Amino acid sequence: MIRINLDVMMARRKIGLGELAARVDITQANLSILKNGKGKAIRFSTLARLCKELNCQPGDILEYVEGDGIHDNN
Repeated sequence: MIRINLDVMMARRKIGLGELAARVDITQANLSILKNGKGKAIRFSTLARLCKELNCQPGDILEYVEGDGIHDNN
């Protein structure tokens, strides 16, 4: 599964949801869905804007972890 660490990066950069949403031109609702790990997809252009604003790499926001989050056979 892919773990979203957007909340961690936002805390490290001391930026709130509303401010980041405005900077990357995404609705607060959609950014919240992404931040809470509820999103099903992200556009590369959105990921690039997030990385630019948070001064980070995609791997700082997205992390692969074993298992699918629902059924872990390990």
